Amino acid sequence: MKYKHIFFDLDHTIWDFETNSSLTLKIMYEEFDLPSKGVGPFAEFHAIYREHNQKLWDRYSKGFIKQDELRWKRMWHTLLDYKIGDEKLAKAISLRYLEVLPDQKELFPYTKEILQYLLNKKYKLHIVSNGFEEVQHNKLRNSGLTNYFTEIVTSEGCNYVKPQKEIFEYAMNKAGAMLNESIMIGDNEEADILGAVNTGMDSVFMNHINGDKNEQATYTIHHLKELEGIL
Repeated sequence: MKYKHIFFDLDHTIWDFETNSSLTLKIMYEEFDLPSKGVGPFAEFHAIYREHNQKLWDRYSKGFIKQDELRWKRMWHTLLDYKIGDEKLAKAISLRYLEVLPDQKELFPYTKEILQYLLNKKYKLHIVSNGFEEVQHNKLRNSGLTNYFTEIVTSEGCNYVKPQKEIFEYAMNKAGAMLNESIMIGDNEEADILGAVNTGMDSVFMNHINGDKNEQATYTIHHLKELEGIL
């Protein structure tokens, strides 16, 4: 085998973040009775939150804001769009969101099948995620994924953020992996693919949304089953 160690991103790659986040936000919307506070229809609220979440994750990955800011300011900015300047409410919803989110279990099709296939072929599987330490471990456990992976590395746990090459080097060191026997699989063209390129690691662009092929990635796939043709 060319590779021995496979490093997976978690959210949007094998754990269906958009579906799970939507389910969680719906619970928040009802639990905190947000319509009574002036928040519009759920679909609108969800779209506004997603926009702020994406912007703040981008700023976090570039080192412009800290994790604590990301955790609650995405909800704070969402509420501000409804002219609700309640910081205490934003922080309460954000805390509850992170408690409930890991309970959701939606995975992309063929996730467990491909992980078992790779284990059967004697690959060592690992997670490299920009997510929060406790939250990511809870997602893996509640989705029944923990036992597939040898090492689980998060940005919070190692103080580096993808696409910084240091997080990839940290993960390889923790896994006892050499660069030429490692490959990164992820959906994010900057964090996962550019990060792998900058590290000198081969990569697979997990293009669930059927967008353009990533020219920097070693491989591009649109379904997890396609990994069987690569690995």
